[in-house]
Amino acid sequence: MLAGDRRLREGDRPTLAIVLTWLGVSAILFALASTRIFDNQFPDPDDALRLVQVRDLLAGQGWFDLHQYRMTPPEGTLMHWSRLVDLPIAGLILFFSQFMDMATAEWAAMIVTPLLVLLLTMLVIGRLAWRLFDRKTAIYACVALALMPVVPAQFQPLRIDHHGWQIFTVAFALWATSWRNATRGGMVAGLAMAVGLIISLETIFLSAGFALVLALRWLRDHHQRWWLVSYLQSLALGLVILFGATRGLPDLAAHCDAISPPYLGFFLIVALGTGALAVLPALPRLTLLVALGFFGLIGIGFIAWSAPQCMASPFANLDPLVRDYWYLNVTEGRPVWHRGLSEAVPAVLQSLFALAVALYLASRSRDWVRGWWWEYAALLFVAFLGGVLTYRSMAFAGVLAAIPMGWFVTRIIKRWRSYEHLLPKAALAIVLYVVFLPGAFVVVLQKLAPPEPVRQSVRIAESSCELNRNAQLLDQLLPSTLFAPLDLGPALLLNTHHSVAASNHHRAAKAMHDVIYAFTHSPDEARKYVEAYHAGFVVACLDLAEVTNFRRGGGKDGLMNRLYEGDIPAWLEPVDLGGPDTLKVWRVIAPVEASETDAAAPEATQGGNPTPAR
Repeated sequence: MLAGDRRLREGDRPTLAIVLTWLGVSAILFALASTRIFDNQFPDPDDALRLVQVRDLLAGQGWFDLHQYRMTPPEGTLMHWSRLVDLPIAGLILFFSQFMDMATAEWAAMIVTPLLVLLLTMLVIGRLAWRLFDRKTAIYACVALALMPVVPAQFQPLRIDHHGWQIFTVAFALWATSWRNATRGGMVAGLAMAVGLIISLETIFLSAGFALVLALRWLRDHHQRWWLVSYLQSLALGLVILFGATRGLPDLAAHCDAISPPYLGFFLIVALGTGALAVLPALPRLTLLVALGFFGLIGIGFIAWSAPQCMASPFANLDPLVRDYWYLNVTEGRPVWHRGLSEAVPAVLQSLFALAVALYLASRSRDWVRGWWWEYAALLFVAFLGGVLTYRSMAFAGVLAAIPMGWFVTRIIKRWRSYEHLLPKAALAIVLYVVFLPGAFVVVLQKLAPPEPVRQSVRIAESSCELNRNAQLLDQLLPSTLFAPLDLGPALLLNTHHSVAASNHHRAAKAMHDVIYAFTHSPDEARKYVEAYHAGFVVACLDLAEVTNFRRGGGKDGLMNRLYEGDIPAWLEPVDLGGPDTLKVWRVIAPVEASETDAAAPEATQGGNPTPAR
């Protein structure tokens, strides 16, 4: 049973133990990814494009200019990513370049960056676990963090995209809500979530979760109202400052996929309204609840008035072709039931188990600790719901689950040591194994089930094209725009001097539609699109899942199927670069010179397109 307040304890500091734990986990992550690391194979295409953005910044592209000019040239594509993530990568590259060549400096920065973010996250989680329990629990909480679903993947070497930073901001906000001073704690939590939101809207669920927990503190005790006020006001002010510092006046458009003026208005309205309520005499709980909801509705009304399109999901208005061929196949951004059982089951079971442990701790604690664990359970439940709706957001539930899971491990090991006989020791070991590695049992069950058909197509990381090595073969060709499947875009931008018509990034939705349409329709129709983008070459990796989808969707007369079968249309000429058989390049013969009025791709028919296999 938890009874005392351990936060003021001076002895038994956990920092060294946490750092040693981090070193051990980092060594394991490095070993598991060693083959990919030495092949410079990124875990995800977004990591490759992130490095392209950083290279452009270091080469002199403006801080506020977030265009990727080699995607849909010459105008380029305005990315929704934040410079806050580019900055530490660029800083480490510049640091390492003082005593390494630039290529090695990039390689080192891409290894170090995610591991340093993991260290920061472990220091926060470990210190909070120590304050609540003891040093052993702090260590086991850090170990548990590395075993939670989705979490370790976001901190592995070369994973330089934004997800690890957002996990850290959630952990830091959680830590701040445990502080004694309401004003300081609420302010720091709000600033942490402002950083998370300016990086990506994926933390919106947790931002609302923290507001809910702090509102419950106010409802329980009027004197606790400054927690919510400080949180919301620092969140709103932090977003305004960070927006000005990273996007500035050049981009005041009402974007729905990133923090933009309509969202800033929402947060400012809610923060000011909550502050006004705080200076009033204590209100009845129901009245206070209605008043808080009223200001929330006014904020939502501001979004509806200023940017009605943002009332729906950022992907709600996707072109049907882009939705069917791209969005519905990005399962990490979709509900958990779209993932395979070996991923979905552990994510759900471990999060629910951690929630049960948090509820148990709430029921067995007293004083301030009791209320803290009820709040913790509520926040973990909100994170779990967000993860169910968007699988990769399950990482936020994972970082919150680490502390209750660390406590559980401590208790189990203590009991294990108290037993003298082998049988109960073995039973407890099995319990630990099942709790932390439930996916192993799912895999065993899948092995016992009837075998599934062997896949004949793969993701880009598994392709025999090995673009991380072979894309540079394309540099034998004069710089041009490459017309290629969407998944190839980041690797081609990173490893060649060419541009691409489109990539798998939704801000270029029209170009994405045009690429998909071209590959899934007849060569005569496809040629109009290829020439509209002034593409000099068509490129494909024939063993990609995306290529299989294009072939199935376009049928036997679709361009991609014709290319796959070797039935090359007259306006394309094969180019042999000496690479693997699956890497195919075709030169566009005598492209028609497009006038300025014809620069945009022709309007494509939206109906009658088969839905791709998934």
